[in-house]
Amino acid sequence: MFKEVLEEAKEWAKILHCSYVSDLNAIIDNGGISDLIRVSEALHEKKIANIADRITGDLKNNRLILIAGPSSSGKTSFAQRLRVQLRVMGLEPVSLSIDNYFVNREDTPKLPDGSYDFESIDAVDIKLFNKQLTSLMEGEKVIIPTFNFKKGIREMNPENVRQIALNQPIIIEGIHGLNEKLTSAIPRDHKFKIYVSALNQLNMDENTRISTSRVRLLRRIVRDFRTRGRSADNTIELWPGVRAGEEKYIFPYQDDADVMFNSALIYELGALKHYVMYMLAEISPEGKSYEKAQELLAFCRNFKSIYDQRDIPCNSLIREFIGGSCFDVS
Repeated sequence: MFKEVLEEAKEWAKILHCSYVSDLNAIIDNGGISDLIRVSEALHEKKIANIADRITGDLKNNRLILIAGPSSSGKTSFAQRLRVQLRVMGLEPVSLSIDNYFVNREDTPKLPDGSYDFESIDAVDIKLFNKQLTSLMEGEKVIIPTFNFKKGIREMNPENVRQIALNQPIIIEGIHGLNEKLTSAIPRDHKFKIYVSALNQLNMDENTRISTSRVRLLRRIVRDFRTRGRSADNTIELWPGVRAGEEKYIFPYQDDADVMFNSALIYELGALKHYVMYMLAEISPEGKSYEKAQELLAFCRNFKSIYDQRDIPCNSLIREFIGGSCFDVS
């Protein structure tokens, strides 16, 4: 599936006459970026609509929709856009947050260095999650917990009751979505699993591909600076740990997905450069991530900036990172 999606992305880049960085820069210089943005976004919309069609075509066996992907792949915006497309099909999907099922902080697994491993699947109360998920799918009333992140404990509010109809799809988005352990109480043939990845279509030249993880890192730098006040230095410093978690908790399960969605946008590096350059330039030579920042700066200088971003729609996946999204994705 991975190879097929990558080949499709390459073929689409050829159709758009934008296979290389030099092609993208020429389109920006020649005033054609607005059209490229519109066509790229239309392709995303078509792909998401097709996935919604597959789900509704066999809703009985696709009622539980599980979405997973590595950091900054755009899975949160994707989940929101899929929800819209399912609404178009006459359905009323509901979302269930795994965050509310974290175990109390004192019970959270720890890493070898003694810090909490919040990305471990054992940081989730699997037993309670499956019990309530099963009850919801059977139409029963359930008191949904709320995790108090300040206190590090799970709280139960008797007023937080949820009940859903038997024909309502349930969307669950999170890093463990493809791991059968997360939803072990539900038979595999009653789940529809989606893997979201950002397989960049552009190449530097005929022999040099652009690293997918590098683009995701740039996305994360921009988003974390904007939404969490986190410096680029800090984001880069944390990145190896994020990547280690992906290798352990996400990538081993990607082959179990029913479909893969490619969240990469062929124009996005031009949009990201507009923001990320000054964030990276602020890292001083004394900063822990200075060398990596210089490497990323050199990479970004290959791209022309897209200064006028009014043509990027508010529901675009890239808006999750650069801001201006109409969805709650912060």
